[in-house]
Amino acid sequence: MSRTRVMVVGDLVTDVVAVLSATLEAGSDTPAQVRVGPGGQGANTAAWLAETDTPVTLVSAVGDDHPGEQRRTELSGVDLEVRVVSGARTGTVVVLSHDGDRTMVSDRGAAADLRPDDIDVALSHFPDTTHLHLSGYVLLDDGSRAAGRHALATARARGLSTSVDAASAAPLRAVGGEFLDWVAGTDLLLANADEAQVLGGDVSAALIAAAHTVVVKHGAAGARWTGADGTSVQVDPVPAIVVDPTGAGDAFAAGLLSAWLPGGDPASALSAGARLGARATGLAGARP
Repeated sequence: MSRTRVMVVGDLVTDVVAVLSATLEAGSDTPAQVRVGPGGQGANTAAWLAETDTPVTLVSAVGDDHPGEQRRTELSGVDLEVRVVSGARTGTVVVLSHDGDRTMVSDRGAAADLRPDDIDVALSHFPDTTHLHLSGYVLLDDGSRAAGRHALATARARGLSTSVDAASAAPLRAVGGEFLDWVAGTDLLLANADEAQVLGGDVSAALIAAAHTVVVKHGAAGARWTGADGTSVQVDPVPAIVVDPTGAGDAFAAGLLSAWLPGGDPASALSAGARLGARATGLAGARP
């Protein structure tokens, strides 16, 4: 069991997940199973870290509304540093899931109001933090970008290790190469194949220059660990019945961190991530 405290900086929102029974019929009706529940990349990763018995803190912001109150009560085992933003609404993400893929329509709401001093307050309350994990969505939004950059800079200044999840291909394309400048010096950068391609390619010099280690998830083709020291490790995926892929990447990140931070080798860390990611795909929704 790891006693490494991880501070996760990212969104806590409401997910409206529609698991479609058929291909989406644009302009018409498509049968689906619909559930409303907790979500947000940061919160999901924190929840899965807690599932591995890793001490974890979530830093986020929600609105002063009923959904915000609900979301703050659902994270069992997670220490919360979640600021309530007066007059704001809690973010909502609509997820359309079908045939092993998902499309998200996002309204970050109060999550975009995350501030640099939210990071400072959280670190003062949890001085035993040894690792900071940042959801890329924080960097990809003008409103919260300063908080994300401050989180990484402050963590490095304090001697914490750091990791960043690249989050999503479309907003990465919108900001271009600046993203790699924002995360420069990060110990671990996680991306799926589409995100890695936007950032320059699976094992491109640009990715390796930005982060000491890059982990790229290839879905059914497994995942690869590439280090600036020349380390290259590939693992196969864990077989799973896919119900809903929402949150699988967040679970993968949690599994990998829970194994790597206490001193696990790259192969063990990748395998731990694959196992937790496979668990997530078998669930409707993004949480354990």
